[in-house]
Amino acid sequence: MTQKDFESAYFTMNEDDVRQYVLTQMTYFDKDAELEVNEIGDGNLNYVFLIKERKMNRSLIIKQAGPVARISDEFVVSPDRNRIEYDILKLQGESAPGLVPKVYHYDPIMNCMSMEDLSDHQIMRDALMEKKTFPNFADHITTFMVNTLLNTSDVVMNHKEKKALVKSFVNPDLCEISEDLVFTEPFYDCPRNDVFKGSKEVVENLIWSDEQLKLETAKLKFEFMTNAQSLIHGDLHTGSVFVTKDSTKIIDPEFAFYGPAGYDVGNVIANLIFAYMNGFVTIENEQDKKSYLAYLSQTIIEVVDLFKAKFEIAWRKADKERTAEYSGFYNYYMSRLLKDTAGTAGCELIRRTVGIAHVKDLTVIQNHEQRIYAETICLKAGKTFILERETFSTGEEFLNVVTKLLDKNKGAMNNGRVNNSIGEA
Repeated sequence: MTQKDFESAYFTMNEDDVRQYVLTQMTYFDKDAELEVNEIGDGNLNYVFLIKERKMNRSLIIKQAGPVARISDEFVVSPDRNRIEYDILKLQGESAPGLVPKVYHYDPIMNCMSMEDLSDHQIMRDALMEKKTFPNFADHITTFMVNTLLNTSDVVMNHKEKKALVKSFVNPDLCEISEDLVFTEPFYDCPRNDVFKGSKEVVENLIWSDEQLKLETAKLKFEFMTNAQSLIHGDLHTGSVFVTKDSTKIIDPEFAFYGPAGYDVGNVIANLIFAYMNGFVTIENEQDKKSYLAYLSQTIIEVVDLFKAKFEIAWRKADKERTAEYSGFYNYYMSRLLKDTAGTAGCELIRRTVGIAHVKDLTVIQNHEQRIYAETICLKAGKTFILERETFSTGEEFLNVVTKLLDKNKGAMNNGRVNNSIGEA
């Protein structure tokens, strides 16, 4: 194995390269350490490696950004996203200590970073598909969102310092991916969409033929592009969260930029709904189903209600910009945030069902009628969130969209068919 030059030019590393890199470019392990290196990444964008030294029981994660997205060569993305991820993890670690992994170094030549190994945690999406429950999650994720979203906004930041952060976290390539995959392509018959064959008619009737829905998604897209409200995670779903019973770690903020704060909150809600629908159609034991769905129902409610309660407390305590102190401004600010939350939840539910980047919660459903049913409820709920986004203010109201649709369509799956009309929520 020849010695690689890691200091002259970028190249995509394999496991042997990573072993050399860690021993020659870092001081985390001894130079003569015997390292076990495995590529563990299964995401859409990056290369992730786990490095272990058994003798000293030490481990490390190396994450490298490639020049194109792994999901498709069509997406040419700047490797600077790795720098953005490193910088924002440092900032988030200061704002929400203990809720993100520790980061150790960033290499601008190899476009890679090193961070804490979270092998003792599990990706939340996988854990939920195993029907595990995490009673602390709502508390942890709402603390994370309040601390990172409010503290990076004009409400509490010096305006010049905030604008400097906006400049530092300009992220055009990954924003373009979101603009296309979240707000544009799912709402017409785009060749890049990946629609489950059995759900195609539902998508055509429910989504692609609705001109009012398209108009509302255009409004949401321009809100996403122009509202530099907070430094958002930008991809905050259950696949970007590591969990144990007592710990929550938010990872993968490479889509971070200054955007609408409700985008993060809405993504969390939508992905909990995916887990809910997976459990609803796949759990056969009625008592197990009731218990699991009760947990998810409570979590969805708490994500909204705890976020609002903590945000208001933090708002009152913060040293705010003068005009943010005016009577009525907080209510205006929160109502806009919740409007964006609902709209984002709707777009996420639809795009993960229709678009190129699916969620396993739906794709692992083996029974075709069950999958059609689950996807239809997600599409109907998503449409309701978008079209009625100004009406949501409590967690119960978000949850009721799903439960009312399930009540209205309860006979569809059992009869081997799905109602294509949009049910009233």
